[in-house]
Amino acid sequence: MAVPESGNHDRRGLGWVVATATISRILLNTARRFPYPFAPALSRGLGVPLPAVTALIAVNQATAVLGALFGPLIDRIGYRPMMLCGLGLLAAGMFAAGFLPVYAVVLFSLLLAGLGKSIFDPAIQAHLSRRVPYHRRGTVIGILEISWSGATLAGIPLVGILIERFGWRAPFFALGCAAVLGGAVLARLLIPSGPRQVQEDTGREPSAAQTLWPIWKQVLRQRPAVGALGFAFFVSAANDNLFVVYGVWLEQAFGLSVMALGLGTATIGAAELLGEGLTASLADRFGLHRSVTVGLLFVIVLFLVLPWAGDTYLSAMGGLFFLFLAFEFTFVTSLSLATELVPSARATMMSVYFASAGLGRVCGALIGGAVWTMGGIAAISGCSAVLGVVALVFLRFGLAHWKQ
Repeated sequence: MAVPESGNHDRRGLGWVVATATISRILLNTARRFPYPFAPALSRGLGVPLPAVTALIAVNQATAVLGALFGPLIDRIGYRPMMLCGLGLLAAGMFAAGFLPVYAVVLFSLLLAGLGKSIFDPAIQAHLSRRVPYHRRGTVIGILEISWSGATLAGIPLVGILIERFGWRAPFFALGCAAVLGGAVLARLLIPSGPRQVQEDTGREPSAAQTLWPIWKQVLRQRPAVGALGFAFFVSAANDNLFVVYGVWLEQAFGLSVMALGLGTATIGAAELLGEGLTASLADRFGLHRSVTVGLLFVIVLFLVLPWAGDTYLSAMGGLFFLFLAFEFTFVTSLSLATELVPSARATMMSVYFASAGLGRVCGALIGGAVWTMGGIAAISGCSAVLGVVALVFLRFGLAHWKQ
């Protein structure tokens, strides 16, 4: 794996860290995403109605917003121990659900898994951003974010095989064991023997932050950070405004079966993978700031033309493919950019960035159904394009005078 070297890690060592962290994030993302397609299996296994399973999903997603609470702790305690904490929460949650298959325990287990992801993600991105030069940041973050599409293309199909062959509890045991293994490997790769672990992680003395509020203030008073948070909220709302209804659109417009809709989801996963690959290969060469701006412009244009691409199934899927590709490239590149906006509080910045994006997804999902009812795909596309324009305004506002 071609990963830039840094002063503290040789190329080979950092490559192993990136590879292990990417696989660990596939586990975390799979734990977050698999209840969606397998909600009926969970409903039957737990003996509860389907709406109760959607509540499990909602609790899992809500942890993205709670992640903002952990950012200052990550900056204060250190990236390495909090990464291991995140994987530990995933393992504990998965084993609890597997050994005690009752609704309340599974609800709490998915809460733990979601919190684990909300801790691990900003910690690993801050850790790598501290060690990778800014001009190569997009490459490493792009590789790391392959874990999102990896969960769709590999993690969820494997979960389906486990459920079919061994029952609905099997994925919980498998994810728990894999989380333990991932944590053990990362502990070997990351934990130093010296006594100044926090300072090596974060660049500050362990006592530099006596309270958590000053770290939040340090982020929120920065104009680039505020602009980035607004961008994350509105671009995520634009995406989920469409995402929650695209299946209904395809089903009504072309009479698709459930299997065909599943293939459509795989197409979106392939688009996400390609978008992440483009970030890894092109964003640094083109410039992160410029890449995010150009990518967002493409997203806005594709939102506007989507209704006119829906004459046939192939053209509609082509429009969705390029739209999700452009969105993934834009958002993943924006993560690389956000890691440098507040270097003295990287984990806090990334945690509130994920929280803002999570709030945007929730709002987009809430308005998507109403907008669809009012005007179908044309209204959805127009609304998402407007939200994209607002995201562009925030991006330009925040980065107008910013220099790395």
